[in-house]
Amino acid sequence: MRKYTEKELKTLNSQLRGVAPSEIIQWVLTNSKKPVVTTNFRPYEAAILHAVINAKADMTVIWCDTGYNTPQTYKHAAEVIDLLHLNVKLYVPKQTVAHRNTIFGGIPQVDSPEHQKFTEQVKLEPFKRAMNQQQPDLWFTNLRKGQTAFRDSIDILSYSKDGILKVSPFYHWSDEKLDSYLRTHHLPNEFKYFDPTKVLANRECGLHA
Repeated sequence: MRKYTEKELKTLNSQLRGVAPSEIIQWVLTNSKKPVVTTNFRPYEAAILHAVINAKADMTVIWCDTGYNTPQTYKHAAEVIDLLHLNVKLYVPKQTVAHRNTIFGGIPQVDSPEHQKFTEQVKLEPFKRAMNQQQPDLWFTNLRKGQTAFRDSIDILSYSKDGILKVSPFYHWSDEKLDSYLRTHHLPNEFKYFDPTKVLANRECGLHA
């Protein structure tokens, strides 16, 4: 895909604000050969999955499962995968939960020296492995403004640390607008979600910052 300059990106983001997510997705897909969408099946993920699948039915869906999801999240994931016929590529940590529980004594506290190693094992390494294997030129996410300080600093279009164009079509959408989207398209949602690496809801997970 073409690499945009910082000035071009700023102009495009200004122009795309208010444009329907479906139109944004269709526009960026015209120049992409290997798009992917990442998901962890947290609340409102069904919206981005539905939107991208509507545009490209065989879209590669990368799911990095930490192994610490709630039973509700796993059931929700199974329901969404079946409903949308998702082409899921599942990536899991190389170590089992039992192994980590023995080494770390459970999930390390966020301020402990073990927490970074834990995060690397359960989230960062599987994600790097996924991106290395899939080699995408376009990355769809459901990042939204107001989630974390870092996410407030990006926009609909941004670049990952590795230079991949990252597209967040619902970036300016509120929970209320997403609730309406889910109702309109008869999509499920699930709020009992747990990320062992974040602890606090407004803490960045490390994949995007």
